[in-house]
Amino acid sequence: MEHDLSPAALAELRRPRPYPAVSVLTPTHRREPDNAQDSVRLRNVVAEAKKQLEDDPAVTRERRMEVSRELDRALAEVDLTHAEDGLAIFAAPGEHQVWTLARSVPERVVLADTFLTRNLVAAQAAERPFWVLSVAADRVTLWSGGADRVVEDRTGGFPMDRPPLDFDPERQERIGDSPSTFRDETTRRFLRDADAAMGRVLRAHPRPLYITGPQPALSLLEETGSTVREAVLVPHGGLAHGSAEAVRQAVRPVLEDEAHGFVEAVARELEAARGRKDFAAGVDELWESAHTGRVRLLAVEENFKVTMRDDGEHLLPADDGDLDAREDIVDEIVEQCLETGAEVRFVPDGALGEAEGIAGVLRY
Repeated sequence: MEHDLSPAALAELRRPRPYPAVSVLTPTHRREPDNAQDSVRLRNVVAEAKKQLEDDPAVTRERRMEVSRELDRALAEVDLTHAEDGLAIFAAPGEHQVWTLARSVPERVVLADTFLTRNLVAAQAAERPFWVLSVAADRVTLWSGGADRVVEDRTGGFPMDRPPLDFDPERQERIGDSPSTFRDETTRRFLRDADAAMGRVLRAHPRPLYITGPQPALSLLEETGSTVREAVLVPHGGLAHGSAEAVRQAVRPVLEDEAHGFVEAVARELEAARGRKDFAAGVDELWESAHTGRVRLLAVEENFKVTMRDDGEHLLPADDGDLDAREDIVDEIVEQCLETGAEVRFVPDGALGEAEGIAGVLRY
């Protein structure tokens, strides 16, 4: 199952497909007892996708059978023991993908000529993914982090292990020099190689970067590396050989401080926007502003969800069962804002006060 939505992966998902490109979304659960019905619910929504293929007169029998086989292959790849809060299955002629999301999604089936990506985009923005590079003299390990989650990542050639050092014992005996590990040229070259590899990862998967390691290693990276210029340094040794939980605990105070600062900064920007009259709040107003590219900053409370329907002029409250209900309208607004270059910030529930879950700063 896929989790990391890189710009390249998103562009590939948005590429037009031969009709029908089928998107199947369903909420999932991380823990018992909530996850007891996930497998049944997943099978049912895939069965509903096959029924829609059967009932669609624009889908030929050959095409229906081909896409149904791809749905079956995708279903076989789902591992609900590693489920998060939502699941997306994409199937089209000759291909399928399974994505796990750290944000709940509405249950739905969509047949179109592109895959439905807005829920993935919103989940990625809400999770605030980051990288952790753990550095030691003999090993560099890469970790992928998100909301309350850190896992080792083996892309980009990581983990990297340094070749054994070959000190000159005769030189040491002659001048009494026992060289520092971080002054050794082999170590310096090793860390430069790791820095270059991390640069390639960041170009393909841009995220905030945190670098952990003993102070001599961090100092050497500052002297010789380039990725460190945009990174946050966390002086903490032992993590290159450590566990994911140890890495999470090491960076957690830094992340919490940053998150607190982000929330305060968002509150100041929204308050200033009120005074300048370029403040917007509410789903209806922000939906329109997002689609006209007017939103510069969007703030969304983490668990804010609302079901709306479009009457042609405005969004109005709707029930989940309404035929024209839009259960993921918040995710649609998030994706549209990101598409037009807006900054999107998810903040704790209640942080927006009277704005009732969603607010923004307009460009004009």
